[in-house]
Amino acid sequence: MVSLSRREFVVGGASVAGGLCLALRLPALAAKEQEEQREPAFVPNAFVRVAPDGAVTLTLHKSEMGQGTHTGLAAILADELDVDVAAVRLKMADEDPAYYLDMGSMGTGGSTSVRYSWDALAQAGATARAMLIAAAARTWKLDPVDCRTTPGRVLGPAGQSLGYGELATLAASLPVPENPPRRSPADYRYIGKPTPRVDNLAKVTGQAQFGIDVSLPGLLTAVVLRAPQFGGALDSFDASAAEKLPGVRAIVAIDSGVGVIADGYWQARRAAQKVSPRWRPAALALDDAGIARALDAELDQPGSPARRDGDVDAALAAAGKTLDATYRLPFLAHACMEPMNATAHVHDGRCDIWAPTQGQTRARDAAAALLGIPRERVAVHTTYLGGGFGRRFEVDFVLDAVALSRAVNAPVKVIWSREDDLTHDFYRPAAVHRLRAALADNTPTVWQHRIASPSIQSRLRPDKIEGGIDRTVVEGVRELPYAIPNVALDCALVDVGVPVGYWRSVGSSGNAFVVESFVDELAHAAGADPLAFRRRLLEGQPRHRGVLDLAAERAGWGEPLPEGRARGLAVHMSYGSYVAQVVEVELTGGAPRVRRVVCAIDCGRHVNPDQVVAQMEGGIVYGLTAALHGEVPMADGAAHIGNFDSYPLLRLDAMPQVEVHIVASDAPPGGTGEPGVPPLAPALANALFALTGQRLRSLPLRLA
Repeated sequence: MVSLSRREFVVGGASVAGGLCLALRLPALAAKEQEEQREPAFVPNAFVRVAPDGAVTLTLHKSEMGQGTHTGLAAILADELDVDVAAVRLKMADEDPAYYLDMGSMGTGGSTSVRYSWDALAQAGATARAMLIAAAARTWKLDPVDCRTTPGRVLGPAGQSLGYGELATLAASLPVPENPPRRSPADYRYIGKPTPRVDNLAKVTGQAQFGIDVSLPGLLTAVVLRAPQFGGALDSFDASAAEKLPGVRAIVAIDSGVGVIADGYWQARRAAQKVSPRWRPAALALDDAGIARALDAELDQPGSPARRDGDVDAALAAAGKTLDATYRLPFLAHACMEPMNATAHVHDGRCDIWAPTQGQTRARDAAAALLGIPRERVAVHTTYLGGGFGRRFEVDFVLDAVALSRAVNAPVKVIWSREDDLTHDFYRPAAVHRLRAALADNTPTVWQHRIASPSIQSRLRPDKIEGGIDRTVVEGVRELPYAIPNVALDCALVDVGVPVGYWRSVGSSGNAFVVESFVDELAHAAGADPLAFRRRLLEGQPRHRGVLDLAAERAGWGEPLPEGRARGLAVHMSYGSYVAQVVEVELTGGAPRVRRVVCAIDCGRHVNPDQVVAQMEGGIVYGLTAALHGEVPMADGAAHIGNFDSYPLLRLDAMPQVEVHIVASDAPPGGTGEPGVPPLAPALANALFALTGQRLRSLPLRLA
């Protein structure tokens, strides 16, 4: 694995003959793009290409799955290069070490796309602009400082004007500046201002290519039958009836089960129904009750210490008033709108993959390992993603396509059904939290917190398990912001035989529910207003207090509500951003009905406020779905759900009014894709307590 610094990334191609271009394998291109690549062009780095006709192409290294990343990155480039953002052509990069930057791999997740790429994109744009100015200055025999730019053109002091395309060839021959000047933020036309999505037209007209849209000459389509139990394996299968059906090309065994390959999806699906597989049972096959017992048992044993402040044992011994609570979190599925799919073509000792993936490097490395070929012989081409939420960081669906293409020596697209998708997920881990707190003079003096949970990192990054701690299990708790002098946090990692993975906001998605609900319990035990109680304990946390105050003010905290309604609030920091939410709820037919959510976010500097708002709205929908409905029941080592009938999503008629308010901030940029999820469940639970007096400590929220 090669990781380049930003400096190495920008200037690394200066020695390439015939122009300025990074010494990297160029992404695979369609025939038209290959022809364009042969034209003389200005390619100062792996992001930017200026053609002689003035066309500016931005090669993107982050997956677009609806979060607006491509719009944000295009806006950064447009402002520093000084071009119209609508004129920037977008092209998704193939997996390549040139795009690893500071991440160590090419992938999209952790709300990092814009905040971790901002400097690199700005540097790329500034470098290109400086070199185009230098080319114009050389043409006019001027000092570059006497030249300036207007969108797509360089202007001279006497009215001279040359388009970027006219300067491209000369600019490509000039030395790369080490520290090109950045434009003044006062001159930005896009950063910090509402900008329409650059992919809107392609999506509404059907031109955008998602993974499921990939089409190739001779393409076959496949479905895979998988063991119903997690960890089960194929013993044998009888495909004699299926092989007789029209359009069926092959039925083969692969690592994940039985692949049925046909001319089209429905032919493959119908044939799969005629296959009779026999499965070897899993070594560990628990149901919900068994999983709960396994987690509870671990909480009775010493755990691994994740945080220690003060002396919890001594403080508890001296405490007069204590409060105990146990919280439970369920497994959750990702439920992406576009089911898992991938296309692969294994041919001539190499492999091409087209996939809606969040993990390009993982997919490339896994395919190379499966085929036993160098990774340089594997190309990963990324399509649009119909939702990701962490699920598409996995490579199982990619390897299905690679294995089946190898088996039939033809390009194969694997498509999962919705039922496949929901019952063979890498779920958000279930967990049990046991808490004890002490109060003195109505102020918390002790916070003792124990967590038992399956571990994501034990499978994906075992090298990141330190001292028995998986950071994803304790995130959002270890950073407890409240001023409590004695804190003890322990965790136990428990394998219950269920595959787990990253889920939108990962550990914070459930841990915020526990922390903010328990803080609310402490506020009521102290006889204090939940907002005032939090503000007092967050005196040294101005950004937490800032979003709390803004959300409370805009929600009318403390003002009377119509009879039968109540408010609850929560605040949480994740992925560098601070979010507070106030929820208004009532009961309809005895069930919770959320009427209004007021959200305040401090995400530091941001590119597109419209996209910040959209991400908060989307996070609230995702969080509300999980809070009201999210649960994957387990029985006999398998997920007992089917389609959206048994794993419902929030319906349009249940959508509350949502208001989003952004705190003006010059702090470093934070993420926005995930931080809108964590505060929703605790704010709703706290509102339901205020309305009904029932303290709900398990998700999904169900009133007695």
